[in-house]
Amino acid sequence: MGRPRTGQSRGQGPSGASSGNPRGGGGTTRERDARGPRPRERGRGDGDLQDRVVEIRRVSKVVKGGRRFNFSALVVVGDGNGRVGAGLGKANTVPAAIAKGQDRAKRNMFDVPMRNTTIPHEVLGKFESSTVLLKPASEGTGVIAGGGVRAVLELAGIKDVLTKALGSTTAVNLVQSTVEGLKSLRTKADIEQLRGVKITL
Repeated sequence: MGRPRTGQSRGQGPSGASSGNPRGGGGTTRERDARGPRPRERGRGDGDLQDRVVEIRRVSKVVKGGRRFNFSALVVVGDGNGRVGAGLGKANTVPAAIAKGQDRAKRNMFDVPMRNTTIPHEVLGKFESSTVLLKPASEGTGVIAGGGVRAVLELAGIKDVLTKALGSTTAVNLVQSTVEGLKSLRTKADIEQLRGVKITL
């Protein structure tokens, strides 16, 4: 004689609810960490600062007891009004790596010279084997860039710019190349002060 049917499906408790994570997240904490965080645009308690996670990488190391996993997070922080910075954080979990990346990005923030909604002049940013070309664009063009380059430019508050990535397309190299390019920008007043002459355009 078979067992009486109770109407409960497999994997459910007495109340009919799933026996997994009560919040519905699914999986263990390490599995959720490996999938990475949800997209975020706002920093934590830093006024108008915004942060964007560009890339999360998982690195495994083989030890005597098995594999040991670590995570690295590339984070860009900016206020959308001429200040931006980038940082790379490493830790045993994704949230800790992101937090370290945010802290380092905030310490690395710098001012970006701008002319209206674009950059003052064309510039080449180089880092390791990557090169990023940044060119001014007319109003309404938008940010013609992708990946980490777009994140840096948008969080810096630049709304119109043309870009071209040359060489290595590694996210860390591209972000650092963009940062180096923005740091090398000079305004008209800076050039006049450096050369000691008056520039008329």
